[in-house]
Amino acid sequence: MRTIFILSLLLAMSPAVSGSSAATAELYQSNCSVCHGDAGDGASHASQGLNPPPRDFTAPAYAQTSSRETIATFIRNGKPGTAMIAWQTVLSPQDIDELADYIVTKFVAPAQPKKTDLDKAFVLYQENCSVCHGDDGMGAVWGQESLASAPRNFRSEASRRELNRERMIAAVSFGRPGTPMPGFGTQLEPTQIGAVVDYVRKTFMADESTQAGEFAREDHFASGEYQSLPIPGELVGNPARGNAFYVANCVTCHGIEGDGDGPRAYFIFPRPRNFLDPATREILNRPRLFAGIKQGVIGKEMPAWGKVLNDQDIADITEYVYGMFIRPSE
Repeated sequence: MRTIFILSLLLAMSPAVSGSSAATAELYQSNCSVCHGDAGDGASHASQGLNPPPRDFTAPAYAQTSSRETIATFIRNGKPGTAMIAWQTVLSPQDIDELADYIVTKFVAPAQPKKTDLDKAFVLYQENCSVCHGDDGMGAVWGQESLASAPRNFRSEASRRELNRERMIAAVSFGRPGTPMPGFGTQLEPTQIGAVVDYVRKTFMADESTQAGEFAREDHFASGEYQSLPIPGELVGNPARGNAFYVANCVTCHGIEGDGDGPRAYFIFPRPRNFLDPATREILNRPRLFAGIKQGVIGKEMPAWGKVLNDQDIADITEYVYGMFIRPSE
């Protein structure tokens, strides 16, 4: 008798579950697909008249920068600066939660595979070292021309001959007296310092025949994984707020179009970053933008905004610059 009762209960529940799922799909079709499209890719008829265009939930980058909670928040409260309205006065809390689950399950790409240690070290190098040592480890051009002593060229025979792992860890930890090289011992964990050193040695200081592997510069910059890395600290930037700050504080140097042609640009050397330059678009992702805005750029007039802004403010600016200038099509 108990078995019959359980089977009867399960059969009775099945149509309700199926109906709920179908109801959520209908809810999406009735309220969301007109902008986000039937396939969740933002390719709707309405998208042609919207600026910025509706979110493409299927983009790999979106899986890196969003979550079920952020989707529910945007459905509930809307998104300033876009056509996304607040639905909390139209839909019930349960409807909003079920819609968020439906979008994640139906459209959002699966999470990327876990990054290797060298992938993480690559990000650390880009955020902390490349501004002086260059993306290719040969020393940034501005540093060679402007600093009292040129940054180390890791690809030189002298570096391969003189630098062992212990000496490099000491230099990264404590800096090099009499040179522009600062110490990072108070900013990075010992394991992070060791990882960055290993990355430099493997990527730049190995024999040329071994440098064409998976951690070569070109492979990283061309990869979707590098370009889709999220803002650090699991922060989600608000491009509308970032836009307001950019217009008020960044346009004078970087220009309203992001081309480095602002009113003050002609009095600044090196010139402000041109975000539209193909080389810049290749090397700048969200983590690197975030680091540059927060910490400033040594040898340039780019200030460290982290002294006056909190991380969320910086994330907002990062998302605006990335979405408007670096990857405007995403």
